[in-house]
Amino acid sequence: MRILHTSDWHVGVTMKGRSRLDEQRAVFKQMCAIAREESVDLVIVAGDLFDTASPSSEAQKLLTAALSALRGTGAEVVVIAGNHDNGKALDALRDWAHAAGIHLRGSLGKAADHIVTGTTGDGERWRIAALPFIAQRHAVRAAELFELGAAGAEATYADHLRRLVTALTQDFRADEVNLFTGHLTVVGGKVGGGEREVHTVADYAVPAAIFPPTTSYVALGHLHKAQAITGPCPIRYSGGPLAVDFGEEDHTPSVAIVDVAAGVPARARTVPLTAAVPLQTVRGSLEQLAEAEVDERAWLRVFVTEPARAGLRGEVADLFPRAVQIHIDPVMRADETKPRERRSGRSPGELFTAYLHEAGHDDPAVAGLFTKLYEDTQTVAEEA
Repeated sequence: MRILHTSDWHVGVTMKGRSRLDEQRAVFKQMCAIAREESVDLVIVAGDLFDTASPSSEAQKLLTAALSALRGTGAEVVVIAGNHDNGKALDALRDWAHAAGIHLRGSLGKAADHIVTGTTGDGERWRIAALPFIAQRHAVRAAELFELGAAGAEATYADHLRRLVTALTQDFRADEVNLFTGHLTVVGGKVGGGEREVHTVADYAVPAAIFPPTTSYVALGHLHKAQAITGPCPIRYSGGPLAVDFGEEDHTPSVAIVDVAAGVPARARTVPLTAAVPLQTVRGSLEQLAEAEVDERAWLRVFVTEPARAGLRGEVADLFPRAVQIHIDPVMRADETKPRERRSGRSPGELFTAYLHEAGHDDPAVAGLFTKLYEDTQTVAEEA
């Protein structure tokens, strides 16, 4: 059978307040085209469907439309919630998802509720254990729902996850394709840059050994960088379909296409999503920036390597309409280790001018405006 593995959609994410829904719409259109061209049997969406737990109505419409379109390719679709999602709210969509032929798991239920089975058009039987994101505070509750009994007082998050995975995979069979999907951090994975740090730190990391060798393929979400993880079975993060911040600008947005059969090791390959809008950082003086090679589609982060002055930001914005971050380059800032000048006995205007100099923002116009405003306030005070 053939699987399209994707995750970390972050529908509704913005770039410094600018909507990216049109970008995401184009990416999902390409994703559906890939599913058709590759004759995919199963699509796995491994969590973080939305960027926030309270998505806009536009983001919700786009998500349901994208999932419906993927189902419309003829593939089965299995979807789980991630740490950015409101699992309970996603569960409210389960009736719609069921009617649409989509298997959606937003929050934890009994172990049996997290098992989905099917048969491909060629007669290959498959079984997938679908585990949505579990916060540390819910790990014990998850074990209770799975009727696993109490764990030791010293049990860690990884201990709880090991028990849950064991319960979900205990019925894997040699004559079926055995799949697992989860939204979690596996030891050895490299952080992409846009993940929520509190959910990727060591306390949330689990060893690859929690997955049994009987697993044909483990489809993970949470880390935004596409990568394979060494373990007792094939384990992979698909990576996100678009870069969510500039920490990911060197990533190639993609999906994983996985070929797998019962008793045969899974083989995965990466298919780039060229519809994704790139992120690009440019650096230089205003003159150098004017000559810089810039992708016209890209969102830009600009570092200006010259002292700040009034109007500089506007000039850069005029030069790069798609610049969403404009910074004075750190190398141009004053050395903060240099001793500060004497402050006593100096006028407010002199002190403000010294501050501008220390901050690397020497600008007589700004200093003059401060002096005028200060003098105006003193005049009003005297008249009062």
